[in-house]
Amino acid sequence: QVQLVESGGGLVQAGDSLRLSCLASGRTISDYTMGWFRQVLGKEREFVAAIRWSGINTRYGDSVKGRFTISRDNAKNTVYLQMNSLKPEDTAVYYCAADRGIGGRGIQEYDYWGQGTQVTVSS
Repeated sequence: QVQLVESGGGLVQAGDSLRLSCLASGRTISDYTMGWFRQVLGKEREFVAAIRWSGINTRYGDSVKGRFTISRDNAKNTVYLQMNSLKPEDTAVYYCAADRGIGGRGIQEYDYWGQGTQVTVSS
């Protein structure tokens, strides 16, 4: 079992930056694909970014490409999401997820999920 705990969310203004962290416990995540998703109340959970075990292969959702960067530190069992140039439409609960496979954009591909951290961007 893998437990995931997100942190770093908060209230910021448009144009600001935030860095989210996801700390894993229970076992090493060095061979897991890690992903970030976000969800607005009443809407489907949306893919944000994913990173393969090596840290080299990454992918991003179209709405965050060029503004967000996913990274990982396997020694710390932690994944990060650097969010720059934040917009009000980035407001959501952000979830960290782990996949024992190659990962992807679908929520069904991920095996473990955190509880989420709220990000609110004011205009």
